[in-house]
Amino acid sequence: MNVYVAGPMRGREDFNFPAFNEAAASLRARGHTVFNPAERDVDVLGVRAFKVKDGDERKVKGFSLREALHDDTAWITLHADAIALLDGWADSKGATAEACLGWALGIQVAPLASFLAPVHDH
Repeated sequence: MNVYVAGPMRGREDFNFPAFNEAAASLRARGHTVFNPAERDVDVLGVRAFKVKDGDERKVKGFSLREALHDDTAWITLHADAIALLDGWADSKGATAEACLGWALGIQVAPLASFLAPVHDH
């Protein structure tokens, strides 16, 4: 399954990248293809750019919220089968927009835990 990871970044230490990376690793370990927006941002600007205590994107030289959201929502629109929501997603404008896009597309939008729960055969 192609899974997009959505959650809060702005206002969080290191933009909450550790939570995104942990979620992506857990999903990949279960065989999912994952788009992790934290990895996208690091691929574009490098990891050092995002070492910011207060999660203020204005302090990240070269970062464009418009470009980031374009890449993120394009992947959701073209590839995602599901969106995995990290804790605090509802307090994030970006994650809320991504969840709404998923709902509009009719794809699964659910908390990360639901993708990590063991599957039991009956």
